[in-house]
Formats: sequence, C-alpha cells, structure tokens
Amino acid sequence: MSRRLIRVVGAMLEQEPGKYLITQRSKAASLPLLWEFPGGRVHDGEDDRAALVRELKERLGLDVVVGEQAMSTHHEYPNYTIDFRVFACTLARPDQTVSHAKVNDHRWVGLGEMSGFQFPDADARTLAKLLDLDH
Repeated sequence: MSRRLIRVVGAMLEQEPGKYLITQRSKAASLPLLWEFPGGRVHDGEDDRAALVRELKERLGLDVVVGEQAMSTHHEYPNYTIDFRVFACTLARPDQTVSHAKVNDHRWVGLGEMSGFQFPDADARTLAKLLDLDH
C-alpha cells in the first residue's frame, strides 16, 4: 500500500520588515489549535501559486502577491506524507484585515519569536530551516 502524498503550500506573508503572519488552526481542524504558516492544500492540476492565492482568500479574506518559493520540505506523518512548499508573499493592499472565519487566531511575529508557538511537525521543520537550525 502506498502512502498518500499531500501537496501543501504556505505563505511567509510579510506585513512589515521581519514580521510574518502565523495563524492558529481551529478547534475542529486536524492538529487543532497549533500555529502554522497560512496556506492549504493544492488541488489536483492546480498551480502552487494559484492555490496559495485561493487558500489565503478563502481562509483569511486576504488578497496577496505570491513571490518566489522560499523553501520546501517533506514530512512523514503516520498515515500520509506532506510535500510542503513555502512562498514569500506580500499583501496586495496594505489596509486588509485578517478574517477569523476559518482560523482560531492570528499573530504577526518575527522569526525569533516563533519558537514561543507550537507548530505542526512540517511547519516546525520549515521554521528550523528558516532559522538555519536544520543541518
């Protein structure tokens, strides 16, 4: 039996220099109340950047500009593998506010502050790479 591979995209959405958006998963989500880089699953046949634009609009009500891929990682959970790709993003308009309709909470934090939040394993590995802790 082959493992299910799930393609996921995330945003390093920078509001001001050095401050990035993280969101807290809802109580009803898998891995509830953990913090993560906002994003979601890529649909079959969908481009990564298009998926990220769609997910941030659906989940947070934000219009974003997706830039270059910042990094990627694979993480094996017990029943599936995540192919996680993170892109540098900016807000399309600076006056937007984050909707909490599909997330529990959000914060704008610096990379050094992120260790104070509990992330799912795939996000934690990404964060470690960003902080150059994953050698």
